[in-house]
Amino acid sequence: MVMSGFGIPGEIKVFLNHIYEYKKGVRNMILCTLNEYYLPMAIERLESQNICYLKQEAGQHTVNIYFGCKECIDTIRLLVTKPLNRLSPEEDFILGTLLGYDMRKQCERFCMRKQKHMPLAAG
Repeated sequence: MVMSGFGIPGEIKVFLNHIYEYKKGVRNMILCTLNEYYLPMAIERLESQNICYLKQEAGQHTVNIYFGCKECIDTIRLLVTKPLNRLSPEEDFILGTLLGYDMRKQCERFCMRKQKHMPLAAG
């Protein structure tokens, strides 16, 4: 798939910017959700730049692509073995931390999700 000029779809521009940020050391790992139509182009780009990646179905026509340093991707292979909406609060916290999300917000999210999963105390 060849794209040039102004006809580059927005989600591909975001994907390419993520690669740029990874190569510049801004982030160690990225999670990008793309339409499955763009998957071959994305994989070709990652492989041509020797960037470690993992793909995971996300929706009916979308795919999650995790990419970045090998250690992070190896961790994701072991951690994210189910759809993201089925992750435990702990798994969700680890994933957010690996992705470099705001630590305070991750802690708030963890506490909120953990409280939802707590059994009611006998009274």
